[in-house]
Amino acid sequence: MSEALFAGVKGQPQAVQLLSAVLRLQRLAPAYLFSGPEGVGRALVARRFLEGLCGAGEQGDLQLRRRLEQGNHPDLLWVEPSYMEKGERVSVSEARERGLQKKSLPQIRLEQIRELSRFLARPALEAPRSLVVLEAAEAMAEAAANALLKTLEEPGNGVLVLITAAPDRLLSTILSRCQRIPFKPLPQQVMLELVGEDASDPAELRELAAGSPGALLEWRRRWQELPPELLEQLGALPSTPLSALGLARDLSEALDVEQQLWLLQWWQLRLWRSTGKPSDQQRLNLLRRHLSGHVQPRLAWEVALLDLLPAGAA
Repeated sequence: MSEALFAGVKGQPQAVQLLSAVLRLQRLAPAYLFSGPEGVGRALVARRFLEGLCGAGEQGDLQLRRRLEQGNHPDLLWVEPSYMEKGERVSVSEARERGLQKKSLPQIRLEQIRELSRFLARPALEAPRSLVVLEAAEAMAEAAANALLKTLEEPGNGVLVLITAAPDRLLSTILSRCQRIPFKPLPQQVMLELVGEDASDPAELRELAAGSPGALLEWRRRWQELPPELLEQLGALPSTPLSALGLARDLSEALDVEQQLWLLQWWQLRLWRSTGKPSDQQRLNLLRRHLSGHVQPRLAWEVALLDLLPAGAA
């Protein structure tokens, strides 16, 4: 079954082998944890696995595959982290399509887990069981994680797939109730074969992608969104308090929090290559935690950049 059903999946033989055995033997766990870097095929493999759970034969079912990919199968619920926009819950993909300016990081919210639980509890309409995929599971708020744990304690007949790049951020009790399916980074050459080489890529982008074709494509997209004047300012650390405060203002006004976090990854690598100072990296790691922890971005940047000024700067 694996050759046809999982056609197009590159560099994940262990995940394919494990899931093929599940489908062949029909020994289903109530929950699976697809754990590994973003952009290495976890969502693709999840859809093919669900296709098999829906009864596709060894050659797959193209019509069923299209329905699952388009999200119009009545027994599939695909849950993404969301933003709150004027009282409306907006998923990550919807926010991108609408070009919304995000003021905070997305979360999987309690009401989403409640919807998930109700979906799993209802009888399936076409498939043998109800199917739910929880994308970026590490983005669950605390209340949402506790609610999910209760659902996992009474799973019913449905199947839940959690996709995560950071399993260490999930409750240990959630991890213990899931069968883990590991995903690995791809060799750089395989990554480039899948997405193509781009001579305009800064040298750091391939390293930051870390063997993930999806991450490299996302880096390229985000790189094109960055204002050139900001990149010029980030060529080196600020040298005066005024320039530090100005850079903090420009970063927080021009970029949303997600863009700031992505840019910070690139800047850390660039600074490490140019200065090699562990203290600078430690301070920028603290800045990352502040930005991820919903500290006001401009204030977080101001304090960090002032801390990074050379001794005696005035």
